[in-house]
Amino acid sequence: MKKWHYSWIILAVTFVSIIVAGIIRSSAGVFIDPFEQDFGWSRPSISFAFAVSLFLYGFSGPFMAAFVEKYGLKRMMLGSMFLLSIALACTSIMQKEWQLILIWGVMMGIGSGLFLTVLSTQVANRWFDKQRGLAVGILTAATATGQLILLPVLATLIEQYSWQTAIMLIFILSLLMLIIIALFMRNDPSEINISPYGSDEVIEPVRATIGNPFKMALSALAEGLKVKEFWLLAGSFFICGLSTSGLIGTHFISYCISFGIPVVTAAAMLSFMGVFDLIGTTLSGWLTDRIDNRWLLFWYYSLRGLSLLALPFALASGSYTWLIIFSIFYGLDWIATVPPTIGLTRQRFGIEKSAMMYGWMVAAHQVGAGVAAYFGGIVFEAMGSYKIAFLLAGGFCLLASLFVIVIKKKPILSAR
Repeated sequence: MKKWHYSWIILAVTFVSIIVAGIIRSSAGVFIDPFEQDFGWSRPSISFAFAVSLFLYGFSGPFMAAFVEKYGLKRMMLGSMFLLSIALACTSIMQKEWQLILIWGVMMGIGSGLFLTVLSTQVANRWFDKQRGLAVGILTAATATGQLILLPVLATLIEQYSWQTAIMLIFILSLLMLIIIALFMRNDPSEINISPYGSDEVIEPVRATIGNPFKMALSALAEGLKVKEFWLLAGSFFICGLSTSGLIGTHFISYCISFGIPVVTAAAMLSFMGVFDLIGTTLSGWLTDRIDNRWLLFWYYSLRGLSLLALPFALASGSYTWLIIFSIFYGLDWIATVPPTIGLTRQRFGIEKSAMMYGWMVAAHQVGAGVAAYFGGIVFEAMGSYKIAFLLAGGFCLLASLFVIVIKKKPILSAR
């Protein structure tokens, strides 16, 4: 085996593309206040547009998995990144609320769908035989890290220059990513006459499916709805989305601002979470190959729930130390749930169906995220505080820990 197997180059390209897509989609959090001030739009209206994005990128996941089977990884990655670039370009000329919903809701949601849902599973399944859990962990870490890592930079650009300057930065990143994908991405190992990492077998080229991608995705959903494990995993993932990108990703900065914390400091805390997410989720991928995935998920959800219950009191205390501790602790657990969730999905439904099945679980994840993003704004508008929203999210996470622990230890694989 070569010292530098091309699978790791594919992993690196995918990692960076997920980070860029994550930056683009999650930058919504730092644009709430500028859009509110410049356009005079209400917070619930802006939150609704961002909720549409969360909802669509989640529900596009299983269909993206089916389209990848039909058109290939590289073509779908290029098309999705191009759509994100167009959306960013259109942001500079938007004037109406419906345009915000179209650009930041529909275009951003669909454009980020592939990168932030099933791409990690597709790449790990095609390019890795060994270390598959680690590969998923690394790529999953990129999802949250991308959503958080550049927020302080964007917040600084908005504060010192304008929100248009921040948009220009992420637009340039999207263009650079288009070039990188075009130059280095490949659909599967057979294109360059190698085997997946850790395998000596000659792999046949991945053949494009002939069927209708929409029908394929819906058939997978119909199969999943008949299985208890699907409902338990999808239900826990609904709560995962509600408690992470929906609530923390959309409203954490505004929650901190309501306690007098500067926007750049609040964004830095989110970025801090992103750094520790890279560590926590990569470690989670490594653990997924070695420890019962159900128990990993039980502890992830339990600890996340306790941290969310503690956050309002940490903010009320005015202690930056407690806020930093929360950022580190929560960051380690941000999306550490993904590798064991994919692992359980692969165990139950088999490797060939795992991407589409996981795509539907991500859809549930994003429904939860959309609910939290929208109703977080409603709660703030009605009560002048996010406290109740965060306490409820903590309680739901404790409930999710019970969902996953009742899954059978050794489910039988369904027929492929």
